[in-house]
Amino acid sequence: MVEAERIKRGLVKWGRKIAEKGLAVGAGGNISARVGDIIYLSPSGYAFEELTADQYVGVNLKTGEVVDGSLKPTCEISMHLGCYLIRRDIQAVVHTHPPLTVGLISAGVEIKPMFPDFVAYVGEAPVIDYVIPAGVEIREAVTRIIKDHNAVLLKNHGAVTVGANLKEAFYRAQIIEDASRSILASLIAGKPRFLTKEEQEGIKSLEAEDYRKALLQGK
Repeated sequence: MVEAERIKRGLVKWGRKIAEKGLAVGAGGNISARVGDIIYLSPSGYAFEELTADQYVGVNLKTGEVVDGSLKPTCEISMHLGCYLIRRDIQAVVHTHPPLTVGLISAGVEIKPMFPDFVAYVGEAPVIDYVIPAGVEIREAVTRIIKDHNAVLLKNHGAVTVGANLKEAFYRAQIIEDASRSILASLIAGKPRFLTKEEQEGIKSLEAEDYRKALLQGK
């Protein structure tokens, strides 16, 4: 239970950061983190800034049955569980509604690497067409991408990022929205200039980036 309490406190912390950074408003967005075969998720209908640790809900990874807590878990529980089941290395899932990112991808603008942090921490963020939230369809659409990537963007909806912990999953969400801000600025000023494949490979091989990623993962 000590680990569960630590994870729930972390969910409170990073959930509030999502709200502070404007990555979700009202009761939008949802997050989760893993403790063995128990997944702790944000409850349905609550804003991140109002949640306390005891309001996060623990469910069995394999059955989806509530095993800790009295509130109803997020309606997108199936999507979260699907991410954990598709990849054993995932320990946290962050689903946000980043306004600039949603606006750009829904208008057909690609979110591609424009600066080193995007390459180092996100890599690629494939875009999928709009699917109805909170069901099997969105689970299947998201997990098809998450199987091989750490982020997926959903037209007219939001973004899903995963990580070795909540901090890494959150940073990936934040970097994507920051990239959208830069892309929007470049579209206003002229034509975006994205990093080439060769430039991206050069960033991936930097020892400094390996060190920063290890710190982010708590290694």
